[in-house]
Amino acid sequence: MSKKDIIILGIESSCDDTSAAILKNEAILSNEIAGQQVHVSYGGVVPELASRAHQQNIIPVVDAAIKKAGISKQDIDVVAFTRGPGLLGSLIVGTSFAKAFSLAMHIPMVEVNHMKAHILAHFIDDATKEKPQFPFLCLTVSGGHTQLVVVDGFDDMQVLGTTRDDAAGEAFDKSAKLLGLPYPGGPLIDKYAQFGNPVAFTFTKPSVDDFDFSFSGLKTNILQFIQKQTKTQPNFVEENLHDLCASIQATIIETLFEKLTSAAMHLNIREIAIAGGVSANSGLRSRLELEGKKHDWKIHIPKFEYCTDNAAMIAIAGRYAYLAGQFAPQSISANPRLKI
Repeated sequence: MSKKDIIILGIESSCDDTSAAILKNEAILSNEIAGQQVHVSYGGVVPELASRAHQQNIIPVVDAAIKKAGISKQDIDVVAFTRGPGLLGSLIVGTSFAKAFSLAMHIPMVEVNHMKAHILAHFIDDATKEKPQFPFLCLTVSGGHTQLVVVDGFDDMQVLGTTRDDAAGEAFDKSAKLLGLPYPGGPLIDKYAQFGNPVAFTFTKPSVDDFDFSFSGLKTNILQFIQKQTKTQPNFVEENLHDLCASIQATIIETLFEKLTSAAMHLNIREIAIAGGVSANSGLRSRLELEGKKHDWKIHIPKFEYCTDNAAMIAIAGRYAYLAGQFAPQSISANPRLKI
């Protein structure tokens, strides 16, 4: 191993996935994730249960990541961890582990902004994908966030627009709940939408100024529509599930792309990327490919394993913080409302 090699342990615990990854330079050697099934029966993430599960999972997950990478803990040069944003209890578990590991191994640690990490996942070495060139525009869509971000450098990002209420991922999950689908329902809407007609039903697209988003009105519109239809057709949802999923998904995607296209034209940027958990949605990925051809964009779509919350993205973001000498002190604490 060359002395110039930098090996980073990444820790991600912002919500309900406990993840650890080992990064050597810009290549991922392992990326282990432990999910939490306990939330399914509640229809959403319960913060207290999430933090307890992180405490149970974090040591086994880190151990698995180190073993899979074929290294020892003594080979690790730095530990990178998610400081925020996210659920406070969950973040505390990851932050506390990182601080303890740093002290025990006498190595530095770096803090990572979870939303920046989603974007920087595009810079993980992958022979099949070309990395974005600065500046680029990134549409980051997840369960808790929807943002349009102008990326001028690894640590030079500006939020151009964000959601004023609910995120796109939440709109997917809450709509799925209205349809009687189990949590997490977003992937199920995507699955059933592929068999439905996206123009079968019309839902109200939120209208917000500038480059911001809003999805709370859409959820209300879907609720009222379903309530109205089921009064006269009790089996309406079951009989029209595929068309409902396709129409809901099409409305959300259209709302996202209206803003993305407007922002790209306004800034005259042709390097366009997507990131975050919802970037795994097949409809969103297909639409980006179509819009890329239409507008002559150079598009960047992340691999599926780097869409949802994972420690690989924390490790790559941590690498750039490490190279910039941005070390975190032992006095640092989790910040659930950390901004880009």
